[in-house]
Amino acid sequence: MPTTDMDPELHLTDRFSRAIDYARHLHIERRKATRIPYVAHLLGVASLVMGEAGQVPFPVTEDMVIAALLHDAAEDHGGHTRLADIRSNFGPQVARMVEGLSDTFAEDPCEKEDWDVRKKSYLERLPQESPETQLISAADKLYNVRTILDEYRAIGPRVWERFHRSRDQQFWYFNSLLRVFKSAGTNRIVEELDRVVVELARLSATGETAR
Repeated sequence: MPTTDMDPELHLTDRFSRAIDYARHLHIERRKATRIPYVAHLLGVASLVMGEAGQVPFPVTEDMVIAALLHDAAEDHGGHTRLADIRSNFGPQVARMVEGLSDTFAEDPCEKEDWDVRKKSYLERLPQESPETQLISAADKLYNVRTILDEYRAIGPRVWERFHRSRDQQFWYFNSLLRVFKSAGTNRIVEELDRVVVELARLSATGETAR
């Protein structure tokens, strides 16, 4: 159910500007096998979250937008040490959401747990996370799956070579996430994620690129 006119409007302050700068300095890497700056993903997820202001049954806040910008910071750049820095710079609410959005807290990215372990643990925790955190998570997954779909249309099955796990394992994860999101109540992002996953499954089932 969308929010009402009585709900507070989303206002962005200099905290948002600082968060963009924080993310820009931290995430200097590129997206998988592309020349696209990683920060494009972070801004895209934040944009999806902002777009739900007035569309979900809770206020979309600046803390949520900042958490969307920083959702990969602890997971990819320092674990609990990074999380403590986020708490110091942006407050406990942002840090709590970033914690809920992280599937590992390994300080060294090379020492992350196996993919299967991380994803299963994340799926177990996700139902207990707040609606705000789940919305950001769904936006993150929607951005990712849209990107895979676009790239599949361009290069076909070779897109799966960019990942550590196979097409089937990726779809196991996508569909497991959708079950968690839907169990908490659907929204526009979850519905769009469902549609894009179905389209990617349909297109990639033949192993061919779109014509």
